[in-house]
Parts: sequence; structure tokens; C-alpha cells
Amino acid sequence: MGYVIERVDGSGRKRYTAMYRDIRGRRRSAGTFGSPEAARREAIKAEARLDAGKIGDPKRGRQSLRHYVEVEWFPHHVLEAKTRENYTYLLDRYILPELGDIRMVELLPSHVREWVARLQTVYEARPPSIRAAKVVLDAILTTALNDQITFLHAGRGVKTPAVAKKPKRIVTTEQFDAIYEALSDATMRLLVETDIESGLRWGELTELRVKDLDFSSGLITVARAVVELKAKTRPDGVRFVVKDYPKDREWRQVKLARHILAKLDSHITGLALGPDDLLFEFRQSEQPHRRTLPDHLPAPATLGLTEPNEKGRQYPHGTPTAYGAGRCRCRHCKNAVAAYRAARRNGGKDQPRSPRTVATDGHIPGDWFRKNVWAPALRSAGIGVHVTPHGLRHAHASWLLAGGADLQVVKERLGHGSITTTEKYLHTLPGAHDAALDALDSVRGVREPTETNPSGTQPEALSASSHDAELTELRNMVTKMSRMLASLGDTA
Repeated sequence: MGYVIERVDGSGRKRYTAMYRDIRGRRRSAGTFGSPEAARREAIKAEARLDAGKIGDPKRGRQSLRHYVEVEWFPHHVLEAKTRENYTYLLDRYILPELGDIRMVELLPSHVREWVARLQTVYEARPPSIRAAKVVLDAILTTALNDQITFLHAGRGVKTPAVAKKPKRIVTTEQFDAIYEALSDATMRLLVETDIESGLRWGELTELRVKDLDFSSGLITVARAVVELKAKTRPDGVRFVVKDYPKDREWRQVKLARHILAKLDSHITGLALGPDDLLFEFRQSEQPHRRTLPDHLPAPATLGLTEPNEKGRQYPHGTPTAYGAGRCRCRHCKNAVAAYRAARRNGGKDQPRSPRTVATDGHIPGDWFRKNVWAPALRSAGIGVHVTPHGLRHAHASWLLAGGADLQVVKERLGHGSITTTEKYLHTLPGAHDAALDALDSVRGVREPTETNPSGTQPEALSASSHDAELTELRNMVTKMSRMLASLGDTA
């Protein structure tokens, strides 16, 4: 029950404070009034709001968004390691610098709309980044609303710029073969072939261990995934975090063809891998990386000057000075520095640099693979299109469906949570657009292409003789109409 406490202020007047107890049994004030009746009515209203679940601690609403996020929301929110890393970046980059000092109870939709506009104009953020930041802000405000810190979701109804959805580019079998042949390292070739044959995600593929393969049944058990953290402030300095479940939080089994199983068996035997060893382990290079130099370096006088540096000075391209003082990183300047260092090493003036090591616990870093393995193979293959390593998973799904595989089987093989995700690959099948055009022709009929003359304009649809025939017909019609009008006039 609510009750009233009588107080006496500094001037000797009696004041009455409406009191009630919150859901934890703590005493709360609903305000101070000049009469006991007004205080009693407010205490009853406060208890009614409490019973309806519409009241919280007013003090919590007066904290800033930054304080709520850093003290209450982020530390107590269950997030994946990679998700927490992404959220940290979005909070520090876009959300807290703009909205962090606003009190939770004072945050309105107008603030959020203004914030979205500033991300576009001031931060020049791309639509995907704005959408991702808005998702984080909405999650914060939803939790605050559920915790009765606020009674308004300031982000609800606020729109972000549209994100264009691009069609998936599926690599063809010929293009994949060209990339595969351009891979020089045997282990990397086997990794890429396993990827296209299984459709595994990168984190699942690089966490495969020998014990996950069953050669008698030809099945791979996908039971774990590795996540690579890239932020400098990652917890405990750990770069790779192994999760005891894949992305869909459900183990699955994928069957492989016999030819790839035979290659994997030979790979395991050749390296004497144990059951707990990584199937594809990163091995540090024993030799320092050397830049491959062309047979002849062009004369610097023929290459022009670099862009002005901070002091306004320019230097000839293709010289060590341009690389050092001019901060130029074009291939000519890089080649010049590499040739200079090689000459000093050959003359005994410099000691060979020790090979660079990659910070890893044995897992293959994604950035290292893209830069040192995948990108050079793409350049050598010369297929003319940009394909990412994740594109091999898309190609696996598209090829299966093009070959007549059941949609449900493909869904389970890829580990999709919904069959709707798998259905998107139906639009990437080769010949899908041709089938649509054939269906249109079956209704409208086949239309022959219209020829164009050498000038690029459409030819005359009618010949000169047909024009003359039309004019003659029009003259005859005019003559007939004139006679009819004349006869009507005589009759009148």
C-alpha cells in the first residue's frame, strides 16, 4: 500500500511526500505535495503503474547513453567474440561520439534521425555501415525499454539509407580450373579443392582436424569453427577463437567424393598428422620473401615524378629516394628499392633479413590467404572477374542445384538455417535467364531482331512504292468525303 510521510520544510510549512515500494521492496518517492490528499492520490497512481509494469527507477533513465552502454548493456550482453569486436568498433566510431552524452530518458527519434543524417554527411559512412550501426543502437534501446529505463524506443520508425543488393557472381567450372592451376603451393591447392567440393565456410574449413574425417563413409563432421579477431584491443591478446559449434549452432555431416578423399588421405600420411592436428595448418616460411624483379628496370628519367610529399618535394619514379623520401609505393619504386637491397646483400654490405613470422596458433589467417595465395592466383589466371574465397561456397551451391541436387539436401549440406537462403541460389543457375526468355517467347511468339543500317538508325519500315500507294489511298478518301459533303449541301 502507498502511504504518506509528513515533513516540515525550512519555513515551517508542512509538506507531504507520496511513498510506495518498488518490485524489489525498496521505498520510492512519487513526489512531494502541499496536501496529504494530493500525496495519497499520487501514491495510489504510482502503485497502479507498478502493478501494470510501467514504472522503473527514474534515476536509471537520467544516466547517459554512454554510461548505460559501458556499465550495464555491453558487459552483461551475451555476444559472440567476433560480434563483440564488430559492436565495439561501431560504438566507438559512430554511436557514442554522437549520442553518448544524451540522457537515456531524453533520447528522442529526432536525435536518431539527425544522427543518421550526420553519418551520411559528416562521417561519409556507406549505407551498409549506417545500417549496421543502427542495428546496434536499436538493440541498446530495445534492452533499455525492456528494463524500464526508457518508455520510448527512439530508433523505432527511423529509416536508414537503402542498401543495394547485388547479384551473386558465380564462378564457372572453367574459371575455377584456371584459378586452381594458378595455385603454386600443393597444400593451398588441396585446401581450395576441398572448399569447392564441400562448400564449407572459411572458419569451418580452416578448423578441420584429422579426427573430423571418416574415410570409411566419406563423411566430414563439421563440429567447430574458428573466428579470427582483428582488433588491437582483442581480449587476452587472443587472435583465433575456436567455437564448439558452427555458425548455425548445429553439427552437420558433408560427404566428399572419392578423389578428394584420396588426396586428403595422401596429405595426412605425407605430413604424419595426428587425430587432433589441423588438416590445413599454417606453416611459417623458412626463407624471407623476396620481390621478383624484372629483367630490366626502366630508366627513372622516363617515369616522371612522384606526387609532392608533405614538404612539397617531388622525386623521380623508380628510385630508392622516391620510395623513402617521397613515400611512393608504385611498382617501379618498390622494384628500385628491392634491386638496391639485393645489390648490397650480394656485396656483403647487408645481412639477409630474417623471414617474417605471422602471428597465428596454426590456423591460416584469412587476410594472409587472400593477399599471398588467392590474389596472385587470380592475377595469373586472368579470368577477368573478381572472385572471393567465399565465392567458392556460392559456386558449390549453384553447381549442386544446376546438376539436379535436391534443394533440402543442399540446405543441409551448406548448414543454412532456412531453406529460403538456399532458394536464392536458384536464381544463379546457368541458363536461368534463357529459360525465362523462352517462356516469354512461348506466349508472345518468337520476334526476329530488327536490322540496322550502317549509320546505326532503324531502316525505313516502308519502301518508296508503299509510300506512294498510301498517298494515293488518302487522296481517294479525301475525294469521296468531299463529294459526300457536297451532296449533303445540295439536299439541304
